[in-house]
Amino acid sequence: MKGNADLRVANPPPTPLMLFDGDCHFCRGWIERWKEITAGRVGFAAYQEGLAPFPEIPAEECARAVQLVETDGRVYRAAEAVFRSLGCAPERAWLARSYERVPGFAAITETGYAFIARHRAFASGMTRLFWGEEVRRPSYFAARRGFLKTLGLAFLFAFISAWVQVDGLMGAHGVFPATEMMAQVRQTFAAHPLAAPTICWWSASDTTLHALCLVGTLASALLALGLVPIPALLVCFSCYLSLITPGELFFSYQWDILLLETGFVALFLAPWQWRLGRGRDAPVSRLGLFLAKALLFKLMFLSGVGKLTSGDPSWLNLAALDYHYWTQPLPTVVAWFADQHPEWLKHFCVGFGLFIEVVVPFFIWAPRRWRIGAAWLLIFLQLAIALTGNYCFFNLLTIALCLLLFDDFTWAPKRARETAGSSFRWSTPVPVAALLVTLPVNLWWCYTAIAPEAEWPRPLVVLRGYLEPFRIANGYGLFRVMTKERPEIVFEGSADAFDWRPYEFKWKPGEVARAPQWNAPHQPRLDWSMWFAALGSSRDAIVAQNFAACLLRNEPAVLHLLARNPFPNEPPHYVRATVYEYRFTDADERKRTGAWWKRRLRRPYLPTLSLRDFQR
Repeated sequence: MKGNADLRVANPPPTPLMLFDGDCHFCRGWIERWKEITAGRVGFAAYQEGLAPFPEIPAEECARAVQLVETDGRVYRAAEAVFRSLGCAPERAWLARSYERVPGFAAITETGYAFIARHRAFASGMTRLFWGEEVRRPSYFAARRGFLKTLGLAFLFAFISAWVQVDGLMGAHGVFPATEMMAQVRQTFAAHPLAAPTICWWSASDTTLHALCLVGTLASALLALGLVPIPALLVCFSCYLSLITPGELFFSYQWDILLLETGFVALFLAPWQWRLGRGRDAPVSRLGLFLAKALLFKLMFLSGVGKLTSGDPSWLNLAALDYHYWTQPLPTVVAWFADQHPEWLKHFCVGFGLFIEVVVPFFIWAPRRWRIGAAWLLIFLQLAIALTGNYCFFNLLTIALCLLLFDDFTWAPKRARETAGSSFRWSTPVPVAALLVTLPVNLWWCYTAIAPEAEWPRPLVVLRGYLEPFRIANGYGLFRVMTKERPEIVFEGSADAFDWRPYEFKWKPGEVARAPQWNAPHQPRLDWSMWFAALGSSRDAIVAQNFAACLLRNEPAVLHLLARNPFPNEPPHYVRATVYEYRFTDADERKRTGAWWKRRLRRPYLPTLSLRDFQR
């Protein structure tokens, strides 16, 4: 039976009225959601209390299916009643039209409705399993505030970390001065300045670099405090992007571009108001929330699938953690203890981590309970990574995105019941344009994770070329190929080319008796560059050579980045660099020698050099 088209009531209501079974838990829950969707355009009443004005409708019919009484007196039942009532909301009008005009739609939906009506206990259990006790559309006021403030913290750590290193890395007397990099940029992109967007086009002086760090720090502090979120985001994004171009040798890590892409999508979530949480927050943009969730999905999915399709057998045979703890760039002391775990436990952890990265991201789009479960698993993975490795602000940034998976029912159930369904607004043309521009590139990034050999279509290559300088549609994939050895570069200086004294970095392994250090959320970028240089990176080899020249001049700004300078009074006459093979000691070796690392000589990296070698 499609409906009760032949049934009319003598006293129709002033607005459409839906009668439902007030004794049914499943019905009561979903009626609350429909009330929000229809926003007062439809009335709702339990038939046990609201049937009296309509004696024409049998009570047993109401017990079997919902009844919609229209203003013209007509009565509709079951699925048709549902779709007609929801169709009173302008954004859901397509449901009523589909029921009337799409072939097969009515038959299929009525069959589905009849099945649920006969198995309400089962449907109620499924509702609890997937949604919990609340099926109303959730609000995200608290989630948005938490996300934006945590993002502000990530920006704050990034700017402060860069600020304390900027002189030694890219200052006038640093390893690779920004003025030299900008001279190359001007030569290459003089006709296309947007291909290298940075304020340093006008000046790359030390004053400019410090100003960028200062202004970025102040803006990120405002964002972390929940003040002027959109202007603060714009300033944070602009200042950090301006640092990346002249500091490309040191700011090319995945968390750097993730920070910018997250800042970009946050612009469409942040409200135009002076302070977050001050009075009633502005509505949340549906599309802004989608963009942020899509970024989290892309980050995790690319990281997980990229490992499986990289061709590295250590991921497929679950042996990656046999190497990872001691080969990662800057392990923590917890990594040493984790490396002592039995092989079966390491293999289990690899499999569980891949499950979280590959499967769990799909539950970002699942109903409430499963979405929140996915959020906790993703956060757990980030905490586990942070315990064993120093990845600066990356873990905090990823957790910030995960916060958007928790609706207000999680944090403040009472307020959430008052604001549920009212926190969303339809998007303005700006985020719609952002989605249309970035979606094709992001979808192809996901496809290339599954099919790494796939070539980019020419139109997408062009589009990616326009977006890439702004870092707003990026590919990700940490540790796609697991490093299975740990070469470390040890720099030494000498006054006579016979007596050599080693330089000690602040964070990367050097002296074998020194325990692995904690440095997150700070990122010692010179230490990271030396890790890549030891692995054969040609770009970081430039950093290593320039660093050696700075040691020969005893540049104070560069020496500030080190833990120990063996030539405090006058610079050495000679510098050399040697590669050693490092490995964690095991428990017995640690007990016997007191060393956290063991190493063996491998090969020269830089020959004996003097200042004359850099003046040729």
